[in-house]
Amino acid sequence: MKVEKFPDRIIEIGQEQHLYFGGTAYLGLPTNTTFQNLVIQNILKWGTTYGSSRTANIQLTAYDSGESFLASHIGSESTVTVSSGMLAGKLVLEKLKKQTDCFYHLNEIHSAIQIENSLSVFVNEKLNDRLLDSKPEKITILTDGVPSFQTKAVDLSFLKEIPNHKEITLVIDESHSFGIIGQNGSGLYSSIQYPIKRKIMVSSLGKAFGLTGGVIASDHEFIKEIKEIETFTSAAGMNPAFVQTLSDATEIYKTQNQKLKENLNYIDSILIKSSNVKFDKNYPLIYLLSNELVEKLKQERIIIASFKYTKDAEPLNRIVITANHLKEDLDNLVTTLNDFNSRF
Repeated sequence: MKVEKFPDRIIEIGQEQHLYFGGTAYLGLPTNTTFQNLVIQNILKWGTTYGSSRTANIQLTAYDSGESFLASHIGSESTVTVSSGMLAGKLVLEKLKKQTDCFYHLNEIHSAIQIENSLSVFVNEKLNDRLLDSKPEKITILTDGVPSFQTKAVDLSFLKEIPNHKEITLVIDESHSFGIIGQNGSGLYSSIQYPIKRKIMVSSLGKAFGLTGGVIASDHEFIKEIKEIETFTSAAGMNPAFVQTLSDATEIYKTQNQKLKENLNYIDSILIKSSNVKFDKNYPLIYLLSNELVEKLKQERIIIASFKYTKDAEPLNRIVITANHLKEDLDNLVTTLNDFNSRF
């Protein structure tokens, strides 16, 4: 189905209004008037785009403002912005390929941080034997902050079991946790306290933060190395008007994050727990395990997110709660879910 304007909490299909619980605008920023005005003012100052290399002789202070905010918010020594979350992931892998003896992945990770010949961290629900052997190695572990089809942050406690002759770099994709989890939506990065050499966070900014772009966060040395990669130096940066808006919108992010938490707490107070619905009050995605329930929502003119990551995969059906949803929207949604679940 196609729509002719941004799908916020209400969309019109066939001249009928439907409630919309899809997309990834978790903080509701794309249609937030105050946020839009900040973007507009920054476009008037910085233009619609700036196609020069970040290493050119003219340097824009917008990047200093936005990247300083991101480092402070994430709790990292340094950050750098790029044009997308996908590019953020690929730049990190490009650099780490030259520094890593073996890559490992946890769960089914997003394609932004997938790399050939990566091994699974767990084999038959036990740590991969290679992680526990006596061979000294430089290893990189790749994971999403919140695994696909899950509603809780990834469990990284297994890192304590890996012997210290394995030099660990952890790469965590926080596209669906940054802006949502942690204090004021700071994400998971600062809370990861394990005996590892280096941790690196990559994230899209086009989801919770409402701006097209991506971020890499880590220590000063690694970010310096990223800025020296030819793929980075030969590409234009993230839109400077958007980067400046990151810094300018600090208080808006806090306010919208609080609204989102209030919506999730309200759902938790009225939703009947069921095996058909996977929900956690700290996370804005509700996964539906019943195709019949998906159809029931359609009948009630409630549209959710439904898509395939790959052409052969089963559709992923999920309800997306945003800061913009009203109490009456949540009542309509939960009433339908409860009515269906009461039959089982």
